[in-house]
Amino acid sequence: MIFIESIVSLLANYGGESMLDSYKLQPETASEADVYDAIILGAGITGLVAASVLLRQNSTRIAIVDEYQHIGGNHIDWSANGFTFDIGSLIFQDDSPLLKHFPELLEHYVHIHPTWGRLNPQRKITRYPISIVDDILRAGPVGICRIALSIIHARIRRRRLRNAKDFARFWIGGYLLKRSGLENYMARFYGVPPEHIDLELAEKRMMWIKEHSSLRGLLRKMRQRKLPHLKNKQLARPKAGYAVLYEPAKIGLIEKGVTFRLGTLISKVAKDNEQFILTPAQGKRIAAARVISTMPINIMYRLCGLEQEKPLETITLISLYFSFSGDRGFTQSILYNFSYEAAWKRLTIYSDFYGRNNGREYFAVEVVSNDTITSIELAEAEFRAHVASNAIFNGDLKLEGGQVLKNAYPIYTHGAPAEAARQIDRLKQFGIESFGRHGAFNYQPTARVSTLEAERALGYRHPEPADNPERREQQDKRLELIPCKNG
Repeated sequence: MIFIESIVSLLANYGGESMLDSYKLQPETASEADVYDAIILGAGITGLVAASVLLRQNSTRIAIVDEYQHIGGNHIDWSANGFTFDIGSLIFQDDSPLLKHFPELLEHYVHIHPTWGRLNPQRKITRYPISIVDDILRAGPVGICRIALSIIHARIRRRRLRNAKDFARFWIGGYLLKRSGLENYMARFYGVPPEHIDLELAEKRMMWIKEHSSLRGLLRKMRQRKLPHLKNKQLARPKAGYAVLYEPAKIGLIEKGVTFRLGTLISKVAKDNEQFILTPAQGKRIAAARVISTMPINIMYRLCGLEQEKPLETITLISLYFSFSGDRGFTQSILYNFSYEAAWKRLTIYSDFYGRNNGREYFAVEVVSNDTITSIELAEAEFRAHVASNAIFNGDLKLEGGQVLKNAYPIYTHGAPAEAARQIDRLKQFGIESFGRHGAFNYQPTARVSTLEAERALGYRHPEPADNPERREQQDKRLELIPCKNG
């Protein structure tokens, strides 16, 4: 009897660990997880549209997983002391294809009339993105000659375009590129000097330069006193924030069978035969034959256990939230920094859209983190010094708060799009469908673009209205001008 008990004890503790512990360490199978038809990683615009499309394609059990506690992805607001701010400058339109998926959103938007301006290197608030008067005519006879000669030189030389700086210089010349401050803004926006920005992105997102620099375009712009009338209405999120906006979409998807797992951090993605098993940091595993990722590619590689030889670079965005009382020094609701100094790239006056709070205006400033500006405190100090030197925001300027957002959008250095395409293809071989701003490493400046890209990735197309969709898309690009974070 003692011998039998010894054998049992030996087997139970073989290898220094109990058989019970060894059993617990075995990976779970799909039968031990909550099973869905598809799992979507990310509850931003792309993820929500993907769920809507899959429902139309007869998927019945869909899970949307996000580590954020809210839906909307990087559509994030922050509130304090009666003020509500956004990360970025988010503007929507009432004819966006997003509303074909979620028409219930429309009644919650606020109709706005935004205006755009820029602080140029000559310390003047002027027209965005280029002013014929301030950037060309006020350069004087010598400056005008230099602008013309630099354009002629670029066109005659006509060397092979290699990067965004070459692209811009070819169309407007090196002198105007520098004088207008566009070169500086490009560096702020992309986080690297323009000569390091991939040409593919410039050709996709900066075609407005070509349109504005043609002779016909310049003549039309000189005759034009006002911005062209837009058929669509410009919209902003509700004053209370994005939760009010996106909650109806969430409820509608839940009613159709979609499960939301918010506040869920995934720690591993593995394959078990034809199923994917997703392991959260806490809670029960989930499984599906299909996984759609809208997450940053770097993170997805790590979760899948794939070796990534060259991580893709992304922007870290610092947002500063101010309230103000006094003379702000300009009338535009959105102001871009084209000056030669400071890391901030754009500010948005929310009180122009929602009204003042206790007599105070309020606005958000976007700052791209760099080697020297790495915190909210440093960004605030530099911004205060810069606006003071440019005679704007004269009065009581109070910082209400701030946020730091990693992986805000991709950095398109030389070869990055091609490298991203290779990595997306590797994920596809693994079985992961990766698309969206982060999932495709593709800067998507509007909710319209994100919606169309998600539909395209899933092979879905809405019936188009009678008006020409290509013309609508071209108008969007003219409005975007330089890629910006609009909704």
